[in-house]
Amino acid sequence: MESYIIQVILFQLAFLLVYEFLLKKETFFNHNRAYLLLTPVLAFLLPIINIEMLSGFVPQESVSSISRFWLPEVYIGDATQNIQQLPALVLSEKSNSFNWIAIIYAIGTIASIGIIGKKLFNLRKLFKFNVISEVKSFRIIEIPSSNVACTFNKTIFLGEDLSKSERDQIVAHEIIHVQQKHSYDLVFFEILKILFWFNPLIYIYQNRIAALHEFIADSNVVKTIEKRSYYEQLLNTAFNTQNISFINQFFNHSLIKKRIVMLQKSKSKTIAKFKYLVILPLMLMMLTIVSCTQDDSQSIESDGTITNQIDNLIEQIEAKGEVTKEEKMKIELLMYLASQASSGNNEKDKSHSNTVNNQGTDVPFGVIEQVPLYPGCENLGSNEEQKKCMSQKIQEHVQENFNTNMGKELGLTGQNRVIVQFKINKNGEIIEVRSRAPHPKLEEEAKRVINSIPQMIPGKQNGTAIGVVYSLPIVFQVGE
Repeated sequence: MESYIIQVILFQLAFLLVYEFLLKKETFFNHNRAYLLLTPVLAFLLPIINIEMLSGFVPQESVSSISRFWLPEVYIGDATQNIQQLPALVLSEKSNSFNWIAIIYAIGTIASIGIIGKKLFNLRKLFKFNVISEVKSFRIIEIPSSNVACTFNKTIFLGEDLSKSERDQIVAHEIIHVQQKHSYDLVFFEILKILFWFNPLIYIYQNRIAALHEFIADSNVVKTIEKRSYYEQLLNTAFNTQNISFINQFFNHSLIKKRIVMLQKSKSKTIAKFKYLVILPLMLMMLTIVSCTQDDSQSIESDGTITNQIDNLIEQIEAKGEVTKEEKMKIELLMYLASQASSGNNEKDKSHSNTVNNQGTDVPFGVIEQVPLYPGCENLGSNEEQKKCMSQKIQEHVQENFNTNMGKELGLTGQNRVIVQFKINKNGEIIEVRSRAPHPKLEEEAKRVINSIPQMIPGKQNGTAIGVVYSLPIVFQVGE
C-alpha cells in the first residue's frame, strides 16, 4: 500500500508540473479543465496497471540487483542421523507494534469529514434566505446585508447590497458556472481530500481548477459584455466572500488579478494544443515504472506469504515436539505452493534474460549466469556442480566452526532451529548477516560463524557482478 500511495503522489506531481509549466498560461480552458479532472484519476489507476511487455524495456538487474537463494539445512550437534529434514525457510519479521499509521489516517479522515461538515453547515444557512428569482435552469437567493456573490450547483447567492449593474454582470458570470456544472468538479476534489487528506497535491489541484472555473466564466461573459468595463467592475466592486471551498466565488480577492491578466491575454494559437501530447510519453514512462516495480514486489510478496505460513507451522510443531499426519500434509502442500510460485517467478525472469539461448540450455537459479563461488569450487565444470560445491562448503564451514558446546551451556535440549540470512555482495564479501534462534547467544554464534566464511567469487549476470541473498537453516541437535 505504501508503494502505491508513493506512486500516486509522484504521478500527480508529474502531471501538475506539466500543467504548471506548459498548460496553465494557455487559453484552452476547457482542455485544461479536462486535464485537471482526468490526471488525478489516472494517477490512481496507473499504479495498478501492469503491462508485462513494458518491463522488458528495463534490464532486469536494474530493477532488482539481488536474487534470493535457499541453502540446504545444516545439522550440527548430537544424533543428527535421526533428524527429519524440514524445508528451508525464509523468515519474515513479525511485528506486534501498534498500528499508528492506521490510527493517524483515521484521525485525519475524521478531521477532514468534520471540516466538510462545517462547510456544509455554513452553506445550508445560505439556503434559508429568500429565493428572489427561479427559472428552470437556476435560482437566485438573496443574502441580507451582504455583498456576497457565489454559486453552488444550480443556486446563485447574491448579496442584498449589490447594485443592479453589479448584479447583472455577476449573474451573467455565475450562470456559466451553473451551465457547466463547475460545482461537481469542486465536490469531486472535496471527496478526494477526505480520502487523501495527507496528500497536498489534491489541495493544489482543487485550487487550480477553481481558478480555471473563473477563467472559463470570464471568457464566456466578455463575449457579450465589453471586456474593459468588465474587469474594471472587478477592481471597483467591494467584496465579501464565504470561505467554502466547493462553491464558485465571484469576488475571490486572490484571483482578481489573475482573472484580469487572463482577460487581457491573447487567444492561444492552435499549434499550442500539441503541448497536451506530452502526457503520452509521460504515461508510458509511468506504466514502465509500475510494470517493473510490480514484477519485483509481487514475487517477493507471494513468496513471503507462503513461507510465513510454513514458518508458523514449524514453530507450532517444535513447541509440541511431534508432527501429526495432518501437519505433515499441510507442510507438503505449502512447500508445493512455494515451489510453484518460485518456478513461476523464474520463468518470468527467464523471459527478461538475454542469456537464455535457443538450444534450451538450463539456466540454474532463474537467470543467474554464474552463482557465487566458494574458494576451491571455481574449477568445477558446470554451474550446477559449482552450486552444489558452494552449498557443501558452507555446510562444512558451519559444522566445523559452530560451538556445539553451547547447547549444554544454555540448557538446551532436542532440536533447536537457527535461521540465518546473509548476502554475498558484488565483491564476494559476506554482509548483512541476520539470524533468529531460540536463544540470543545462538543467534550471535550463528552470525559469528557466517561472518567467518572466507571471501567468495561473486555471482554474475550478463557479465556484471550482483548481490545474492541466501537463507541458511541450521538444526542444532542437543542430546539424543
